[in-house]
Order: sequence, then C-alpha cells, then structure tokens
Amino acid sequence: MTSLPSRPCRGSRPFQAISTGQVLSESELFLLLSIQNSNSSEMEQALSEKLVQAARIVEDQVDAELERLEKLDDDDLEKLRRDKLDQMKKLSNQKQEWRKKGHGEYTEISEEKEFFEVCKQSDRVVCHFYRDDTLRCKIVDKHLSILSNSHIETRFVKLNVERAPFLCKRLRIRVLPTIALIKNGKTGDYIVGFDDLGGVDDFKTDMLEWRIARSSLIFYSGDLMTPPDSAKPQTKKSFVVQKKTIRSKDEDSSDDDE
Repeated sequence: MTSLPSRPCRGSRPFQAISTGQVLSESELFLLLSIQNSNSSEMEQALSEKLVQAARIVEDQVDAELERLEKLDDDDLEKLRRDKLDQMKKLSNQKQEWRKKGHGEYTEISEEKEFFEVCKQSDRVVCHFYRDDTLRCKIVDKHLSILSNSHIETRFVKLNVERAPFLCKRLRIRVLPTIALIKNGKTGDYIVGFDDLGGVDDFKTDMLEWRIARSSLIFYSGDLMTPPDSAKPQTKKSFVVQKKTIRSKDEDSSDDDE
C-alpha cells in the first residue's frame, strides 16, 4: 500500500480519492472536475441534438401531411367527407341498437332468467348484486347510475340476491355489494366490496369507472395503470388491483358489508 505523506505540499489542499487512497493536489482536483464537467457538457449537447432531431421528424411529418392534403382534389375531399359521414352514421346506428337493448340507463333485473338474457344480448354487462338493507349497495347504485349514462356501450343492471339464490350460488356471491363484470357471456371479474375502490365509502365515480375499465368492460381513454385517486404518492405506490374470478372468490369472507 502506498504510504501517505504526513503533511501536504505547501500551497495545496489535499483531496483523498476514496477508491485508491491517493491524495490529489488542487491542480489535479481541478483537472478531474474539468473532465467531469466536460463529459456532462457533452451529454447535454448530445441530448439537445436528439431533441432537435425529434422535433424535425415531427415537423417533417406534419409538413408531409399538409402537403398531402393540399394535393387532394375535389373528388378526394368529397370521399373524405363521405367516409366521415359514414363513420358518424354507423356510430349513431350502433348507439340506437344499444339503447334498444337497455343501454344508457341503470335498470333492475327481476329474475335470474332475465340475467342470462341480458348477458346474451349485450357483449359487455355490469351487474350489481345487492340487498335492500345493505347501505353500501345504495352507494354503488348512485355511481352505476351515473356511469350507465356516460357509457352507453355497456349494459348496467342490478339484481336483488334474494331473487337469485341459484345464480348467487353459481357465481359464489358471498359479500355485498358485489359487482360482476361480464364480457361476451363470461363472468371474468368481480368488484367485491370497496377494497378495490380505495377501501372508503366516499370514493368518487371516477374510481369505479377506472376499476371497471381495468377489465375492458367500458371504453376508457385514461391511464389504466394509475387509479384516479392516486394524487398522493403513497396511494399510488400501495394501490394494487387483483382481478377476482369465481375460483379466487372462495377465499372471500361470507359476511355481508353493512
């Protein structure tokens, strides 16, 4: 091991390199810092050049699209207009078909047979299994009523568990409220109680909307990886949603949420 001098050279302040135990003079330290600053400057310059290149690519793409539009003749513009109108017409017809099937409102199913008919008619069904004397079921009713209005692509219904003993046994509905998420006739996920909604009674409609969207039951343009209530960093880190299937529901408590 290299022995260290007992006293530094006059006019210099020692700097000990941690990795080697070597003492650097002020001039050597200045040189080292200059090299580091130089590398940092080069990285910043390289990053700046990359950003400029990316901006140029976007600009070129925009210019190319503008040029394409400028070259369109009257026939091309007419075709674009017709295509747009056709698209709007198809969407309008689709909405009419959905409304005929009961979409756009939150309705109650009177019996088990109707449940299967609803799931057969609609590709996406959100069914709330409830009981009149369970307070939290009324909270769910409020939110689903709002969502049914804004998501006409999905059928929103509710079913009293006292009228559906066979169905509750088949789907293993043990905790109320339970929201069954049915897609293409198959129940693939459940929202059991309020655990997936932040574990609070005063959750926002946006939170339930996000949770339903996680199972692709509604059209959703937000961030599926981040719940809407994650403004606080600690909430974002700790919130994890696990999809519940019929098999996994065996481990749920058999007590109702009151």
